[in-house]
Amino acid sequence: MYPDDLTIRGVNGRPHIDAAGNQSGGKGTWVVKGMRTLIDNVELSGAAVPDRNGAAIRLDGIHLTLTNSFLHDNENGILTANDYTSDIVVEHCEFGHNGYGDGYTHNLYIGRISSLTFRYNYSHDANAGHNLKSRAGTNTIAYNRFSSTPYGVAGTTASGQPSYEIDLPWGGNSVIIGNVIEQPADNSNSNILAYAEEGVNDSNLQSLYVVNNTFLNHAGSGQFLMIGGGVTKPVFLQNNVFAGPGGIITQGSAIQRNNYASMSPAFINAASYDLHPAPGAPFIGAGAAAGFTLTGQALNPVFEYVHVAGSTARPVRSPIDIGAFAAR
Repeated sequence: MYPDDLTIRGVNGRPHIDAAGNQSGGKGTWVVKGMRTLIDNVELSGAAVPDRNGAAIRLDGIHLTLTNSFLHDNENGILTANDYTSDIVVEHCEFGHNGYGDGYTHNLYIGRISSLTFRYNYSHDANAGHNLKSRAGTNTIAYNRFSSTPYGVAGTTASGQPSYEIDLPWGGNSVIIGNVIEQPADNSNSNILAYAEEGVNDSNLQSLYVVNNTFLNHAGSGQFLMIGGGVTKPVFLQNNVFAGPGGIITQGSAIQRNNYASMSPAFINAASYDLHPAPGAPFIGAGAAAGFTLTGQALNPVFEYVHVAGSTARPVRSPIDIGAFAAR
């Protein structure tokens, strides 16, 4: 796909393109080479290439917006080239059971680009890889659900054994706000969120803000946040719920404020993912205003994730409730 300013939109329902291994240039199903491409309301599956690194959407151009789409059962959902002028926006999409199974292919693999905005999405059941991997210089990851389907439970795809739920291997200026981030009992790595574990690629791009998320660990042990040793700026960690076993964060200098950790927090119904605080839960009204990043980005959550791949306005309360959801 070479044209600039190209729009691809499914109409009269969501069309399903099953590549069944058919591919372009040894790269994947749709190879996008133009600028400012918009893809809306499509379902893509079956991307496979001889080197086992095929993608449903391979971005060789710059500036991609993907909305209202379902990418599943590909070797990669999205795979991008490295171009630091490129910005990518992904909204209201589902990614499931992508990955060849070798740990090197993922639901999404975003290369060294300028920025990734990833919001209101459902990314789940990566096949041994990560539910989201990004090397972008700036990452805004907001109001999503990262989780997996237990074996034997019906889902939109087969169950997977993901590695990291979120992997930001080169760090980046990153805001992670209002997400449900769940580690399944069956996983390929006990760490849930990894940041700069491969080193800091740019010393000016190493700020991490983790605010008003709900973390769930169903494994017997693990680490909620693993921070690379090369990160010198303290991670900002505020108003998060940590449910289940495991260490909170590996960075000793992290700024930790108004977080709540419990083996079994008082949710409305955790089994059905109603993670609103139950009446009387101790994390109701126990948060505090998180303020702004050093670049002026507001850290107050204004939306909540709604399944599947939706959102709704978050009620405004003071003091704020801890976690990704406000009390009803």
